Amino acid sequence: MTPSFLETSPGGPDAATLLLAHGAGAPMDSDYLDLLAEALAAQGIKVLRFEFPYMASRRESGGKRPPNPMPVLQDSFRLHYQALSGPLFIGGKSMGGRVASLLADELGAAGLICFGYPFHPPGKPDKPRTAHLAQLRTPTLILQGTRDPFGKPEEVEGYELSEQIQVNWLASGDHDFKPLKSSGMDQLQLIGQAAHRAATFMRRP
Repeated sequence: MTPSFLETSPGGPDAATLLLAHGAGAPMDSDYLDLLAEALAAQGIKVLRFEFPYMASRRESGGKRPPNPMPVLQDSFRLHYQALSGPLFIGGKSMGGRVASLLADELGAAGLICFGYPFHPPGKPDKPRTAHLAQLRTPTLILQGTRDPFGKPEEVEGYELSEQIQVNWLASGDHDFKPLKSSGMDQLQLIGQAAHRAATFMRRP
């Protein structure tokens, strides 16, 4: 398979490049990822998106398919990363961020950014997906809504995470960074906050 990308570029010089993977249920050009990529580009970040094999097949056939097994997802991420020249930041939305987190040290990425990390299945905080995060050596930023059913503040506090990981909370946001109406914010504003924090992280010395 020849790697192909959906590129969203800033109007001026690139401050950094982010290879961004989609989540389990929506493609690389979902409304959420379109808004996020545009917000990152406004901060000077070039965003390169790609699709895992099952999602590419779903696009062709129109039928729903479950995610590929994790080794297949990882091989796809490796293939797309290796088609690019560094230094590169890697990351993803939900499942895509989890795949990136499993590969960050191996690939020698400049940094890792997860937008809504799936710390555990919804309603099952006793089944964490965090064992590898305790030993992670890559500088990492996790942007998480405080209402995210895949990991809320009081749950995440109990997990052992590497000192390289910063968890940055978005007030009242859910897994797609949609806030409560009572917050006075909307999804676009929270996505903008996440993009600003991600760009600041990528510009660090």
